[in-house]
Amino acid sequence: MAGVVLLDTGPLVAVLDEREEHHAWAALRVAEIELPVWTCGAVLAEACFLLARHRPALARLGFLVRNGGIRPVEEDERLWSRAFALMERYSNVPMSFADACLVASAEQREGARLFTLDGDFLIYRDGNGQPLPLIAPFEK
Repeated sequence: MAGVVLLDTGPLVAVLDEREEHHAWAALRVAEIELPVWTCGAVLAEACFLLARHRPALARLGFLVRNGGIRPVEEDERLWSRAFALMERYSNVPMSFADACLVASAEQREGARLFTLDGDFLIYRDGNGQPLPLIAPFEK
């Protein structure tokens, strides 16, 4: 699969932790994706928190970051402002800051796909009201 892939916390943790329910599915998808994948600092923070007690998985995450398999999206006040606007728009869901940053990043990259396990991404729309292209276990 070519093109920009934006990585959410769920599949990142699933790939790194073989005990996770979606580990096999996420590992197969990663094998199909052309690296690097892109993500935001909020996703890395969530993943580090979830993997804090699983040192080998956390070490694999560090390796991926240091070796360029996972790259940072450009984060600035414009992206963060858009993220907070999205969080307000989807306050009934509610939308996390990490999810909002990924949606805002997708809006800046035509054709970007979100690699996620989170069904809330079926609800979210880009700035033009269009569904977001997903790589997810619930998508065909």
